[in-house]
Amino acid sequence: MKDGVCSEFTVFTEIKPGHADALREDLATLASGSDDVEGRAALRQIGTLHDARHVIFDNDTRFMFASVFDGSWDTYIDDFAKTVVGAHFDKVFSHSEGFPGVADPGVKDWFVARQAPAGVFVSSYPDLTVQQIWKDQRVDEAFQAVLDTPEFRAALDNPANAELLATPAFQKLMEEAAA
Repeated sequence: MKDGVCSEFTVFTEIKPGHADALREDLATLASGSDDVEGRAALRQIGTLHDARHVIFDNDTRFMFASVFDGSWDTYIDDFAKTVVGAHFDKVFSHSEGFPGVADPGVKDWFVARQAPAGVFVSSYPDLTVQQIWKDQRVDEAFQAVLDTPEFRAALDNPANAELLATPAFQKLMEEAAA
C-alpha cells in the first residue's frame, strides 16, 4: 500500500527449525551496530528508507520484516541488494525457509510470495520523502544557527527591516521557529 510518496512492505516467513536463537543473535548484532558507519552510509546512499523493523513471533517459528520507503518496490529491493544492506538481508533471511539470497534472480518472487499488504497504511508525513526530510532538517539546523547570532538580533532591532519583519510570512516563520 501507499500513502502519498510512502510505501509499506511487510513479509512473514517461517523460521528454519532451530534457527530462532541464531536469528535473534543476528538481529541483536544489527541493532547494536545501529551506529555502524558502513550500514548508515549505505542507507544514506539509498536515501529512501523511512523505517524498518524485524519481529520474531509465534513461539520462535515465524519472522516479520516490515518497512516504509519511498519509490517503487522493485527499486527498493534492487538498491538494497547493491549495498552492505543486502548482506544484512542475506544474514537475517538466511534463517527463513527457502530464502534464495538477495542476489538471486528469484528473490523478488520469494518476497512477493510472503508479502502481506497492510489493511490500512497511514503515514504522518505522506508527502515528504526521506530526502526532503533530511533537507528540512539541514535547513532547520542552519536557520536555528542564524537565530542564535548577534547579527540576526541586530537585524531584528534595525528599523530599516520593520516592513519585512511585519509581513505575515516572516511572522509565521518566527512563530514556527519558536514552537
